[in-house]
Amino acid sequence: MLRQRGNQKSCSNVFSMFEQSQIQEFKEAFGCIDQDRDGVIKKQDLKETYAQLGKLNIKDEELEEMLNEGKGPINFTVFLTLFGEKLNGTDPEDTILAAFKPFDPNGTGFVNKDEFKRLLMNQADKFTAEEVEQAFTLAPIDPIGNIDYKQLCYIITHGDEKEES
Repeated sequence: MLRQRGNQKSCSNVFSMFEQSQIQEFKEAFGCIDQDRDGVIKKQDLKETYAQLGKLNIKDEELEEMLNEGKGPINFTVFLTLFGEKLNGTDPEDTILAAFKPFDPNGTGFVNKDEFKRLLMNQADKFTAEEVEQAFTLAPIDPIGNIDYKQLCYIITHGDEKEES
């Protein structure tokens, strides 16, 4: 089971993002993909890995796209970083903050909880009441019912201190 350590963004060392056993699992996976054992995953390595998995008609463009995510040669450290980013599954803090801006035209850093709940339940990927309440469990909400979305963005991207203890 993949489980990340909390507060991973505060440390620049990618190896601190995972437990030692997870790093070993990633190392084994990297070794399976690095077909020629040169320490770098290249297009031919991916092609051979896909062939072993039964997918023989993968397009070069797809392979190039995968390799371009590494923004350079994909050694084990880059491989681990890519997985850390994928597993973390969160957008950068500024992206999340920008998503709240339309709901805060005056730039106060707060959105009304009830209004935001109404929007979540009636727009795009509609949330259920239960999903909204679950989402609000971590949200810093002041006594008059406003969500401090800047603090919420920090919690989403850096973890919640209360969760850590």
